[in-house]
This record gives sequence, structure tokens and C-alpha cells, in this order.
Amino acid sequence: MGFDAKKAKALAAGEHIIVDDVPGLRLVATATRKTWTYRYKSPIDGRMRQVAMGQWPEMAYPKALGVWDELRARRDAGEDLAKEKKRAGAVAKARAHLKEAESFYTVERLIEDYLQGHVERHRKPKGQKETRRLMMGYADFLLPMLPEDVKRSHAFTLIEQVGAKTPVLANTLRTELGAAWDYALDAGRISDDTPNWWRLILKGKLRSKGKIVNGEHQGVKLRVLQKWEVSALVRFLPNFSSLVDDLCTMYLWTGCRGAEIVQMMGQEVTQEADGWWWTIPREKLKMARLDMAMDLRVPMVGRALVLVRRRMAAYGAGYLFPSQLGSELPHVDQKVVGVAIWASRPGTAGRVGANGGLKLEMEPWAPHDLRRTVRTTLAALACPDGVAEAVLGHLPSGIAGVYNRHTYDKERREWLTRLSAHWEQLVLQ
Repeated sequence: MGFDAKKAKALAAGEHIIVDDVPGLRLVATATRKTWTYRYKSPIDGRMRQVAMGQWPEMAYPKALGVWDELRARRDAGEDLAKEKKRAGAVAKARAHLKEAESFYTVERLIEDYLQGHVERHRKPKGQKETRRLMMGYADFLLPMLPEDVKRSHAFTLIEQVGAKTPVLANTLRTELGAAWDYALDAGRISDDTPNWWRLILKGKLRSKGKIVNGEHQGVKLRVLQKWEVSALVRFLPNFSSLVDDLCTMYLWTGCRGAEIVQMMGQEVTQEADGWWWTIPREKLKMARLDMAMDLRVPMVGRALVLVRRRMAAYGAGYLFPSQLGSELPHVDQKVVGVAIWASRPGTAGRVGANGGLKLEMEPWAPHDLRRTVRTTLAALACPDGVAEAVLGHLPSGIAGVYNRHTYDKERREWLTRLSAHWEQLVLQ
């Protein structure tokens, strides 16, 4: 039967009216009100659910029909109305809490101000992302608190727990949080008497225990490859992919950092009167934040020059080590070298390139060890310290750094050429 207003008016508490020609529409009476509801079967799990539509007689029958028709269309489109209403309510409640919280300067806002005001202005995208993950992830229980309410015990507990497994990470976290508190104090966003516990707790007590292998710390090892190991590695390089082969070659023939090598672009390479040069823009260097930092000029000699010219022919002025499929970076990720090296170790499963799983019989080593090997070998060849440091792109320290503005271009080319000849001699032995 259709809707009967007289019958609706006479409804007692606990009773309801079903409108036969309008499936799911009903008027339910309680002691104080009469409510239009839509009862339906969930398109998600098949269970019966209902949602309130409005009060009668404030919502007259014609209007109830319009609301019912809209709800039925949403249900037919696959929406579970009751669940969606509950979710919308939760979102509204969360927004209300957030609006209320905005009147307080919480630790979360303090960290966000530091990330936006300093980190995102002065660090590269990868560093920005990692710093945000570190601070927001590990300090999550502090986020709702006011900075003034963070006690020394809170700071100690957080850093001690992280430091128990990863001291270096804990030290970085402590430094970043200390910088964030300083940033807020300098900006006047928290009171001057707010203590910066991060600058005080566990100072000088967080030291690396070395990398973890099979759940155990291996201790701090500054690895330098021996002559026979360099020889073995260079002979083994063709067993890697051509990409890893070229990246390892660049490490050994230039002494550059991995982050600089993977960002190399064809437009940065030029042929000049004394040979080929790769000029690394200051903004790509680790030292870019220092006032004395300049573009780094790297002579291209030996195998490095051969592979760079080959890649320039293939990729032109763009990235010479372009991004792999699925990567967010425009260039290859630096970690591909470390993964390939790990896979080449005896005792690890997997294939290396197209060589069917051949292994390099050497003690464990990492890509950055090649840079340390370059510096050590230059010293063994009697290269002056100032020149060897310039090859690696290190800035002179102290007063020398202020007054010594020599570029060392000629010396870099001379000693990297000697180093290239030394590597080739080792391979022949």
C-alpha cells in the first residue's frame, strides 16, 4: 500500500510502516520521533543495513521519495550507504579535532615547519624524503604533544631505543630533532625557555657498530681493496650488466662519489685543448652546502673516457645513466651497484648479469670502498696529499681552505692518468 499519513500519525513507539511500492522505504517510530529509513542489502557483503533519511513530518513523503530514489541509485552503483555514512562521520570528526588542534603548536607542526622551512629548501629530493620519513616515523608518539611538554625522559627513551639497533640512525634522528627545536626557537614559535633535550641527551655516546649481517653487527671496517683484488674485480666486471660494469669503472677511474656518477649528463662533458673533462655542477656535489664549494672538474682518461664517449653517442646531452623502468628518478638509482656487488659474493643466491651466477672470490666490499681504494692507491703512488684530496673533490680544511684557491686541473689529469696506467698494469699481472 502507499503512504498513509493518518496511519503514520497513529504509530506507537516500536512500530513502523513499510511503503510497499517503494522498496526499502519505511517510517520507524520511537517514543519521541518518527524517522524515515532506507533498508537495503549491502552490495559489498550481502548483509541487510539501513540508513536514516530524516524526520517525519518535517520531511514530507514526496521529499522522502526523492531522497530514497537518490540513495537507491547510489546503492545500485555499488555503494554501501551505511558504511559510507559512518566513514564520512569519522572524517568529519577527525577534521573537527584537527581544526581544534590547529590552535596549538604541536611537535608535528614544529617538525613540519622545519621540513618545509629548511630541509626542503636546502636538500635534494632524496634527502628531503628520507628526513621526513625519519622524523615523522620514529617520533610518531611525540607528534600530538606540545614541544614544552616533551621531557628529557621522552627524548632519551626514543634515541636509546633506536640506538640499541642502529646507533648511526639514532644519531641522525637526534641531530635532526635538535635542529628542528632550534629552528622553532629561532623563529619564536616556542617560548625561549623551552629546553632542547636533543642537544643534551646521549651526546657522543652513539657510535656505529658496523653493518648488520645475519642479524649481527660486523664492526666498523674501512675496506680498501688490495692490488690483487682490484685486478680480480676489473677482470670480473664484464660478468656484471653493462650498467654495473660502467659504474664500477667510473668509481675506479675517477674516484668520484656514486651519487655524482649516476647523475652524470652528456652536456657536462667537454673536449678541451688538454683532453676531455667532466665538469660536475656544484649543486650536485656533497659539499654544495659549503660556501667554498665550486664545480668539480674531473679529467676523463683511460676506460672512463671510452665508456663516457660510448654513452654520449647513445644518450646525447641527457643523463648518461638514465632511469630504469619503474624508477621515480631521471637517472639510475645508486643502489643498483650495491645490489649487484652483494649478489656477486660467494654464498649469496642469484645471477650476476648473463653469466649464470658466477661469483667474485673476495672478502665483502661495497661501492664506496672503491673511492677509498683510489685515495689509498694515489698515496701509494706518491701523489701529494693536496692533489689526491682534490681528485676526490675534498675541500682543504682550515686556513688553507680560505686562501688556497688553486684548481689543481693539471695535477688531477696527471695523477688520474698515472692511476689509469697503474690499474691496467695490475690487470695484466
